[in-house]
Amino acid sequence: MDDVLTRGARIPALGFGTFRMSGAEVLEILPQALKTGFRHVDTAQAYRNEAEVGEVLAASSLARGEVFLTTKVWVENFAKDRFRASVEESLKRLRTDHVDLLLLHWPRFAEASLEQQIESLNEVRAAGLARDVGISNYSSELMRRADALSAAPLVSNQVEYHPYLAQRAVLEQARAGGGSITAYYAMADGLVPRDPELQEIGAKYGKTAAQVALRWLVQQPQVVALTKTARAERLAENFAVFDFSLTDLEIARIHALARTGGRLISPPGLAPAWDAP
Repeated sequence: MDDVLTRGARIPALGFGTFRMSGAEVLEILPQALKTGFRHVDTAQAYRNEAEVGEVLAASSLARGEVFLTTKVWVENFAKDRFRASVEESLKRLRTDHVDLLLLHWPRFAEASLEQQIESLNEVRAAGLARDVGISNYSSELMRRADALSAAPLVSNQVEYHPYLAQRAVLEQARAGGGSITAYYAMADGLVPRDPELQEIGAKYGKTAAQVALRWLVQQPQVVALTKTARAERLAENFAVFDFSLTDLEIARIHALARTGGRLISPPGLAPAWDAP
């Protein structure tokens, strides 16, 4: 497993995401993901599965320091009188005294200004509840604003990123300051495994289209990728992306799949003004 070094943090380049996984699915699949070799687990208050993630990690034979654990503060907890309390509640559910990375889930400012949210994020980090902090679903302009406000380094911006959605602006912004992005929705809601271009590239290496897309992500500088499956038989496939490398030409071919309208996640009331594709 490779690591991404980002503003003092060391993040395993491939993580196991639990978005849209029920508690029962987490209890069934996450133990097998850990046995497969995953050492980076991503959850969120809004996923409503933190307790099950915590149960699995507590029952595993792994020491706390062996697993990089991320969670996210939900927008309804951004207010100053809720922020720290919500993080403490997350830690209780996760059965730990800290997370490795704490993110602001979406850039919504109805509950608290960006300045207040960043201040609260820094406060919980200073209190030892999170080793590192970051953001999620931020545009490049919002990244610049958040960076300017934060005393602590914002180590990653977790965003939708897959072959059909270019993220050049946020990548450039992250890399300019030594940060990173964490890519979610890497399979583009099932489009990636069926893509003939990715299948053709994969055939050269004896890999699937899904493995090619994940390799394309983790081979890019300062990019962490999340993968998710509720099927145990897919775990080994998703993990086996560090034994081959794509050529520059193949990476360019995959970048060329990006298209207008490639974004799949943009909820009204939460999504910012995105960067132009």
